[in-house]
Amino acid sequence: MSRSALPLRVIAAISECAGRAAAAAAALLVLLVFGLVLARYGFGLGSVAAQEAVLWLHAAIFLLGLGFAYRHDRHVRVDVFSARWSPRARARAELAGIVLLLLPMCVFAIWISSDYVAASWAAREGSRDPGGLPAWYLLKALIPLSAGLLALQGLARAADAARRAFAGESPGT
Repeated sequence: MSRSALPLRVIAAISECAGRAAAAAAALLVLLVFGLVLARYGFGLGSVAAQEAVLWLHAAIFLLGLGFAYRHDRHVRVDVFSARWSPRARARAELAGIVLLLLPMCVFAIWISSDYVAASWAAREGSRDPGGLPAWYLLKALIPLSAGLLALQGLARAADAARRAFAGESPGT
């Protein structure tokens, strides 16, 4: 393995790990919702903490799955114009989109959420509802983390798009 490929493999491994965590959260979410429905309609029982855990799991699935979905091309893509373009032109458009849109959006998400997350951590924020889950600051920390994971995967995709966009071209052409 070349030295230049190592960072891309590390990013891929991180995205895969986050994706597996999101998949585990999805399985837990299904089981929890099934248990909540059974408890509610079968036994007349309810739990604020369990209902909040559904919110936590749903958020974790979404936030941890962003980079994974992008890595595996499972995101929304509108190819109305680019379907007719050459592979090199599509790669250049992808590179431009990553550099001009995706990465700045990720940096903005990290920047805009940092005070929000820091305040939550400082207060050791928990649920406002009696019987709710403590440590909401842990869930809120996933916001900048997910933007960072998405940015990492964007960098890996940008490297691949640059390779495809400029393959075989000499400098200055």
